[in-house]
Amino acid sequence: MSDALQTDVLVIGSGLGGLAAAWAAAKRGCEVTLLTRASNPEDSNTFRAQGGIIYRAAGESPERLVADILSAGAGLSSPAAATLLSQEGPRLVKQILIDEIQVPFDSSPDHPEELDLTSEAGHSLQRIIHYKDQTGFAIERAFFERVRSCPKVKVISNATAVDLLTASHHSVEPTDVYRPITCVGAYVLDQSTGKIFSVLAKETVLASGGLGSVFLHTTNPPGARGDGIAMAYRAGARCINMQYVQFHPTALLAPDGCFLISETLRGEGGRLVDRRGKEFMERFHPAGSLAPRDVAARAIYQTMLESGEPCVYLDITHKPAEQLRERFPSIYAVCMERGIDLTRDPIPVVPAAHYSCGGIATDDYGGTSVERLRAVGEVACTGLHGANRLASTSLLECLVWGTRAGERSAERITRGEDFYFPEIAGWRYEHEPADPALMSQDWLTIQHTMWNYVGLIRSEKRLNRAMRILRELDLEIARFYEKCEISDSIIGLRNGILTALLILEAADQSHESRGCHYRID
Repeated sequence: MSDALQTDVLVIGSGLGGLAAAWAAAKRGCEVTLLTRASNPEDSNTFRAQGGIIYRAAGESPERLVADILSAGAGLSSPAAATLLSQEGPRLVKQILIDEIQVPFDSSPDHPEELDLTSEAGHSLQRIIHYKDQTGFAIERAFFERVRSCPKVKVISNATAVDLLTASHHSVEPTDVYRPITCVGAYVLDQSTGKIFSVLAKETVLASGGLGSVFLHTTNPPGARGDGIAMAYRAGARCINMQYVQFHPTALLAPDGCFLISETLRGEGGRLVDRRGKEFMERFHPAGSLAPRDVAARAIYQTMLESGEPCVYLDITHKPAEQLRERFPSIYAVCMERGIDLTRDPIPVVPAAHYSCGGIATDDYGGTSVERLRAVGEVACTGLHGANRLASTSLLECLVWGTRAGERSAERITRGEDFYFPEIAGWRYEHEPADPALMSQDWLTIQHTMWNYVGLIRSEKRLNRAMRILRELDLEIARFYEKCEISDSIIGLRNGILTALLILEAADQSHESRGCHYRID
């Protein structure tokens, strides 16, 4: 692999947002380079998404979906973003996922010629299509294979973006200080060789996913370290609403880590109960077990505090066993591995960090405050989610904004705009090995601090303590990074501490409880 590559569009990340952007740009004739940290697409929140993706209910108007999104967003969602999603989303699901990619969504058992529609918390209608309880898996597998086989797309696996390249930060030439910050690509680590190479791009699309791994308990994969947030922030991009981190109310409580128990179980009749089997959600919200995620998560947390129990339970045993095994095969299998038969046993659940509602501020085409840099998917803040995400909007947001970012990038490139490329400085290597014990302890400090002090319920005292701990740790990690041999692990640690601090600082500055940012003071 040469020290520098050049491409029309660089896409960083291989979840649905990145795949949609790559697909849209490639269809319009652009050469696309897509980077993925893993050797396969499994290390993404798209792959893990269970419930489904919003399509359309029979006779539904876009205004009905907009109303549900705005209601769930606790008054902070952008009406314009919600309207864009509602108008464009169903069309793109049909055009791209159903017709072009041919994702095998489930058919209705009563009408096989129609797609099966289900509901989830916060939705006023049944408008969600799915593939059993593995919707993200079905979308990711089909889309990734289609993109990888496209002759216009070069997929580079086991490649970690280190930093975004900007003319003002990485050029060896004098630059005009008045020129807007411009992204020209990225430094990339080849994990197999440990070498850093540059990818120069006319347009760069960040689709690097979420940040759940900065918390002790999360439904996210280990790679959700906030890499894109941190890289964009260092490059000068504006980040907003970072305090709004949604905690999913129902993650399986297990010794080997959290596993998401889809909201669809509640949508199809699952009830939240305490240890005695008594439903408790009615005293927190009129929708009971179908309350929005932030309300349900805090209600579960409060119930656990009051009872002293380590969890509550999700009970769907009143449904026919065969129906449950057919509808939720993945969840059923994982529960059985842990000795829980969900057809007979209530599932022990706890809240866990799930999705970020904030991120890199973007426009309707994924454009950021940095020239030639776009952001899509969970790394971006389009304004859609406000202070709390409505279930199953995430995949649709990835599809809509990913497609629009790819289309707008291709439009700029194909109309012959002049794209400036400075000479980029070479990478300076260090050869001191990283101490794995220090790195492990640093991650534990980040995760425990964020969980205990910047989690479901926050206060000034908790946030102040977190600030003292994490600022000191940030200095230690910065010194560590400067001296150590580069690796995916040290890159992730550097990005994780910065992302944690951005969440913490936003939470400290926001004194109003709203959505998934809740302060007891």
